[in-house]
Amino acid sequence: MSIQARIESLQGRHANLETLIEAEDRRPQPNDGELSRLKLEKLRLKEEMQRLRAANQG
Repeated sequence: MSIQARIESLQGRHANLETLIEAEDRRPQPNDGELSRLKLEKLRLKEEMQRLRAANQG
């Protein structure tokens, strides 16, 4: 898998996590533990995308 394809895959997962976070946040009683887990995973994906972009440039 090329770096660009990997980045695109991560972008899809990142967008999916955003949807899950929004859905959980809209619930009458959001699960704070689940929200934290989803946000941490989203951040991890963002950092990996940034790392791959930097490696792809240089």
